[in-house]
Amino acid sequence: MEKLKLSIIKRLYFAKAQSIAELSTALGKSVPNITSSVNKLIVEKIVLPDGLAPSTGGRRATNFALNANNLPLLLCVAMDQYYTSVVVMDFDNKTKSSIETEFIPLQQENAYELLCSLIAKTLKQIANARVYAIGLTVPGFVDSVTGVNNSFPSTSPLFAIQENLQQEFKLPVFVENDSTAIAIAEHNFGKGKDEKNVMVVNLNWGVGLGMIIDNDLYRGHSGYAGEFSHIPLSNLSKLCSCGKRGCLEVEASLIAARENAKEMLEAGEESQLQATFSKNGYITGDQLLEAGNAGDPLAIKALRRIGYMLGKGIATLIHIINPAMVVISGRGAKAKHVLLPEIQRSLLEFSIPRLSANTKIEFSATEHIQLLGTACVAVANADKNFLKQQLTEL
Repeated sequence: MEKLKLSIIKRLYFAKAQSIAELSTALGKSVPNITSSVNKLIVEKIVLPDGLAPSTGGRRATNFALNANNLPLLLCVAMDQYYTSVVVMDFDNKTKSSIETEFIPLQQENAYELLCSLIAKTLKQIANARVYAIGLTVPGFVDSVTGVNNSFPSTSPLFAIQENLQQEFKLPVFVENDSTAIAIAEHNFGKGKDEKNVMVVNLNWGVGLGMIIDNDLYRGHSGYAGEFSHIPLSNLSKLCSCGKRGCLEVEASLIAARENAKEMLEAGEESQLQATFSKNGYITGDQLLEAGNAGDPLAIKALRRIGYMLGKGIATLIHIINPAMVVISGRGAKAKHVLLPEIQRSLLEFSIPRLSANTKIEFSATEHIQLLGTACVAVANADKNFLKQQLTEL
């Protein structure tokens, strides 16, 4: 019974309002069992009636939804190669604290200490609230079962990051790869919500990939499927961050776009970014994206280059997976109007029309998608201890 109640909570988180019949179909349990568990959750003030379902010809069924006001909160941590954002969210995906973002390069020696400081700072904002767990998403070869990030040496505190954070904050911690979490969020709440086969590209400092196949997250044999950054499509001899040459990342990432812009700025090309570059000696990825959206010719040119190579990579995905949709998500999705024409041009050149014509290319419209994905990870991993804690604190 407790297991079924937990399954209902998770279903109502991801699918929002559901009738008894819908819950029965989704969870593969009988209507009487679902009804009994829902009634108990209502008594426990975890679930509330939420209006009537659309008519199907007979009496309209009652919908049920989570009572987010009576559920604990989730502390969500989204890390990328350079920046870390932390926020507290509820089971309705509403923020309950300000989003705190700090520059924390993962390769920096004190990155873990800075991360802990940022988490502690955020927890202070909700000092009297109940927090169930910490969800953390981070780039790298993340083993979500053990909570280990194999991209770091075993001597680094970022290696056994789940265990270390649990000891530090005395809360359950759930860890997942950033691109995987983004794919989960897009599939449940974003552009890929109504599709069974979706490839979600995380365009950030690298080029990650989350794969939804037949409505399930595909992890591969070792759990590391989706290393899109490192498929050998580049003709440049430039060394990738992985130590290999020819990786897509060196021509299709935001780092590549920023380097494109830097070369042009150093050559003296006119741009609204020139003053910032002359003063600081660099520009940020966000400054480049903003300039591109504002119509700056240099920024547009820098972004177009990565768009074309990204399209080449997407053509490869279409040929291998034949997805219904490819969603461009992550930080780089802001450059939709610059990138999309180049992606389409590349698809015309490199893909078979019979395949690519049936694959939709979409750009994420969800802000802070990685934080949302982190909340999804925390909820999906909630176990029997969640209900024990919830009932104890009612």
